[in-house]
Amino acid sequence: MQPFQDPNAKKQYTQKTFGGHLKAEALKFLGSTFFGICMTVGLHYWRGMIVGLAIQSAMAPFNMAENKLVRALLMGGGIGDHTADAKIFEEKALEELTPDDDIVDEQGNVIVRRPAVKATGKKGKAGKAKKEQKPFEDILLDTWDLGADADTSQLLSALSKDNVNSKTKESQWTPCMIMAAIGVEDTDQVLSKIKALGGNPAATDEEGWNSLHWAAFHGSPSGAKFLLDGSKGFDGVALGLAGAVDKEGKTPLDHAKAEGNTEIVRMIEEAVASVGGGGGDADGLRKRK
Repeated sequence: MQPFQDPNAKKQYTQKTFGGHLKAEALKFLGSTFFGICMTVGLHYWRGMIVGLAIQSAMAPFNMAENKLVRALLMGGGIGDHTADAKIFEEKALEELTPDDDIVDEQGNVIVRRPAVKATGKKGKAGKAKKEQKPFEDILLDTWDLGADADTSQLLSALSKDNVNSKTKESQWTPCMIMAAIGVEDTDQVLSKIKALGGNPAATDEEGWNSLHWAAFHGSPSGAKFLLDGSKGFDGVALGLAGAVDKEGKTPLDHAKAEGNTEIVRMIEEAVASVGGGGGDADGLRKRK
């Protein structure tokens, strides 16, 4: 709870990896401990203050005992055991969240969740319960929600000529846009399949962003490289992706510069320079931050 927070407000969770949270907690604890030691020792030598040094020495064990991470390491429970009685941060996995829980990313932006698709419970010929097939849009948005940690195998299996250029109902996002932006390890593999199936990187979302706008804004060098590559990729300069402007009149290069994505700025400038131009007349698109 934050000061003056509405007591009836939903409990808010930040979506992050467990390992990343452990690292942040460890650094925070070590930082505060080191700062306390330096300040107390400094005051002792500067002003001869003994009381503060004595108090800090006595309180150190208590502070360690109150730290959740230290308590898990030294007093049982261990790390990585996410059973209900062993969670050290009151963490929840995605499947444990309830409608009363709000989720935000590490920048504080609210993450919109969709209800999970449940099995129908009907029996097939073999006597096994049939699972309702997850809608393609849900697979696509789940991939986006998980970002660089996404397992794209389900999206790869679901992609087809019929849906490769489909757009989400709410914001008109395509598979190519999302894969160009999230920066997963197998970006090339998925984008290659999207290209083979006839995916259109010049398609635009409701903001007028094309797939290169997405890669440039969200800082995905792997996505930008595939979109600009004239041999194995989409040859984005020839398609007009680099010169396309969105509804605000901005090109992918404008967004890359504004977001400080210098590697993508270099990629776009080099790709444009290599063909002596780069204008084009493609639309643009955008992904949520």
